Amino acid sequence: MTVDSTAPTAAVAMTLAALAATGATPRPSGESVTAQKPRIAAGIKQQLSDPALATKGTWQLVWLALSPDNANMAYIAKDTSGSNAFAVVVRGTVANAIDTLEDLDVGTVVPFTVGGSSPVSISKGSMTAFTQVAGMTDGSPGAGSNLVRALTLLLTDAPPRATVNVIGHSLGGCIATVLALYLQAQNWGSLAPQFGVITFAAPTAGLKDFADRFNSVQWNVNQGYVNNYDIVPRAWADLDAAKKWYPATHGPVAPADVKDVLIPAIEALTGPNVYVQPNNAMPPLNPNYDTFDPAVVKSSTEDFLAQVAYQHANSTYLGLLQAPQLPTGPVVQAVSPNVGTAGTQITITGRGFGSDSVVDFGPVPCVSKVVSDTQIIATAPEGVGVVDVSVTGSLGTSPAVPTGQFAYGGPQPVLVTGITPDNGKSGTTVTITGVGFAAKPTVYFGKNLATSTLVSPTQITATAPSSGTPFSKTVDIRVLVNGYLSPAVPVDEFTYPS
Repeated sequence: MTVDSTAPTAAVAMTLAALAATGATPRPSGESVTAQKPRIAAGIKQQLSDPALATKGTWQLVWLALSPDNANMAYIAKDTSGSNAFAVVVRGTVANAIDTLEDLDVGTVVPFTVGGSSPVSISKGSMTAFTQVAGMTDGSPGAGSNLVRALTLLLTDAPPRATVNVIGHSLGGCIATVLALYLQAQNWGSLAPQFGVITFAAPTAGLKDFADRFNSVQWNVNQGYVNNYDIVPRAWADLDAAKKWYPATHGPVAPADVKDVLIPAIEALTGPNVYVQPNNAMPPLNPNYDTFDPAVVKSSTEDFLAQVAYQHANSTYLGLLQAPQLPTGPVVQAVSPNVGTAGTQITITGRGFGSDSVVDFGPVPCVSKVVSDTQIIATAPEGVGVVDVSVTGSLGTSPAVPTGQFAYGGPQPVLVTGITPDNGKSGTTVTITGVGFAAKPTVYFGKNLATSTLVSPTQITATAPSSGTPFSKTVDIRVLVNGYLSPAVPVDEFTYPS
């Protein structure tokens, strides 16, 4: 582990890494890389200019490239405060934590050769991602500039002995270790930059020979930050530890299907390969599980995976490093009415809306007008079925939420918004609140049918059936009305006695 006083602080580096996720999801109605890249760049520039963030408004975006399949992105930022420092920031595939592990393609290893040295072994997934990042160009006139060409031009214009720190979170951090070796091995001649590596939540890229090669380099800075309760950087040597997560006092304790099925299945992805983390570990963050999402602490697969996602998130790492949070992208909280036909005028409420916000009904764009940062008026386009209403701007696309659905022709979508009580034995009377309830509702506790009575369009009472023999004693209460089955959400979870 190497630390240099001129390197960006962990809070600054994590902020730069988190910015790489800006606008990562293409607009739902379709967006080419040519259209998406300037939207991503606009969002990153907007945030880099914000003096309230850890980057203090002193960093400037100077190069950005996006792979043709949108799987990977990288950008270069320059510190304008006089430090003569550059940051090469890498973004991997944007997905949930479990998908990230599956994306790495670790069952096969391939040779990686840099600087004429003997090859070392890295995963096929890491090699694929590295190849994309090293080869993609910024789309400037002519052939465009790839990463090495762009960095060469920037260093040529900079004072001698500039520092270049390669930074990434999650799969971006994994790629950063490979990319840093590649960049360090280039012939920079008289430019002679000093290279460093700062990663967050990074799974390892290769086997012991790769880790040994990485450890043999005298990096200007070499830091790897890990949330102690993040499953991703434990790949692929210590996934078994996750079976004991999380403390029973404020869970979620892993249910049997997580311990006996999910984690072993992920561990098996490596086949015979033995992966080794580089030697750059900083003291673990969150060692006592003081930071967790209190909304998902029940012993269910749903809550366990939600907690895994929370522990891995950019925002959690920023909080653990005491860095200011990034401004949120658009969020849709509700649409009204949520039933209608093409031409119906609806009001979208939420937050993070801006003058550049556009609206999609599922995969179809629509005419809309931004009223304020919390309200948009939109006209439903032609469509069928039930669609998610989303808002896209320079900071990204709003996530799909059950309360943001629009049903063409009706009936109204069904959603459970709460249950009382949320635990008990068979025979317990449970009051279910929600929207879209109608005559003759069908209520399920997990897979088991319950007897129920409609009280009003927003309330049902049900009698808890036998728990049966589920893997988890926590089940979702779901309501089926007019063909609509309410989605499983944390507030509908009911727990039977152990």
